[in-house]
Amino acid sequence: MVSTIELLEKVLTDLKKVGGVEASAAASRDGLLMKAIMPSGQHAETFAAMSATMLGAAETATTELGKGIPERVIVESEHGKLIATGAGPKALLILLTSPEAGLGLILLELDKAAEIVKELL
Repeated sequence: MVSTIELLEKVLTDLKKVGGVEASAAASRDGLLMKAIMPSGQHAETFAAMSATMLGAAETATTELGKGIPERVIVESEHGKLIATGAGPKALLILLTSPEAGLGLILLELDKAAEIVKELL
């Protein structure tokens, strides 16, 4: 039987195959890393914790303003994009992309992956 971690790894590996995606990770809502596929030298635990904090802050802000819960948070810099999205009540998925990555296909695949993770957990 395939473990949950192995299934998470497959989801993250599939996301990493989307053009422009450089790293992918799954974390708990409180920022504990479940699994990450990242280039060496990057700190996956810090990446997961800070992304969870960022998404949590966005959820608090939009809820307080009466705008509901955000689907995702996207941070753009000259070196790339960071995208964090909820994957059900227990998890979130996080991607790092290259600066020139188009978001259309990436967001579509990320939403599909979030549904899979939501069902897994």
